[in-house]
Amino acid sequence: MPLGKAMVTVLEMECWDLARIHQSQEELAATLILDCRPFLAFSRLHLRESRNVNWNSVLRRRSRSSAVSLQWLLPDRALRGRLSAGDLARVLVLDEGSAALPGLKADSLVVLLLNALLSEIQPGTTDICFLKGGFESFYTNYPELCSQPPALIGSLPGMRDSDLGCSARNTPLYDQGGPVEILPFLYLGSAHHSSQRDTLESHGITALLNVSSTCPNYFEGQFRYKCIPVEDSHMVDISIWFQDAIEFIDSVKNSGGRVLVHCQAGISRSATICLAYLMRTQRVRLEEAFDFIKQRRGVISPNFGFMGQLLQFETQVLCH
Repeated sequence: MPLGKAMVTVLEMECWDLARIHQSQEELAATLILDCRPFLAFSRLHLRESRNVNWNSVLRRRSRSSAVSLQWLLPDRALRGRLSAGDLARVLVLDEGSAALPGLKADSLVVLLLNALLSEIQPGTTDICFLKGGFESFYTNYPELCSQPPALIGSLPGMRDSDLGCSARNTPLYDQGGPVEILPFLYLGSAHHSSQRDTLESHGITALLNVSSTCPNYFEGQFRYKCIPVEDSHMVDISIWFQDAIEFIDSVKNSGGRVLVHCQAGISRSATICLAYLMRTQRVRLEEAFDFIKQRRGVISPNFGFMGQLLQFETQVLCH
């Protein structure tokens, strides 16, 4: 049995019991749901109020010779603090479709996470649970308690910030619709979107990250702004701004706000910043982050130089 003697302290939860928890805001608030499926699968569809635990292959290889610490699996320090303090009644772990604990592989992410929880959570404070049948079973029975896939914006392959392709209504495709949600606190869009105060307010946006040297900050004094003055050129080193951008986005997130990242068209520069943020905070490869964002805003296409810098950043992220 992969969890050894510790298995007796892990409770197996049925899908109907989790559905019951979802019906009570009080019980749901006291439950931490950790989804161990790949990041892309999670982004397409997941249980409401769940969090993704992503464990990339590089970190997996490096961990083979030692136990995996909970801080590697849950980078959110405040969340780990709540677990340590016993503020949560239960933590529930799930995968794609495993029927029961005995069938789990010893090197699976679920087992790594359960062992970390068992070793670092004070006994008797928080129930540690495993969802029988995983996401597949729960979604089959309770699809209304799962998120829905995001709407897509059309794709224009090879398009750059400077492209002026227009729709039949003479509105550039990249300006159509509104900014798209990348994460609950992170939006991506164009300069046009940043100029629409009603749009910003309707999305709950409180801050804007302007990744250009020419786009105006339309509502200074009403929204929080940060500028990254770069041009959309393959000769520009945008990577020197990655850390500043990540810290700004995190500061907005931590204050309970939402940030719109934009450039002129929301295609190259601002998309590059959002890719870097996903790679750093979700610890995923560039390819995975790119697919995730392109599902939401199909026109993204960082220039060749930016893609090279993102590949270098991927190496730094995964090696640390």
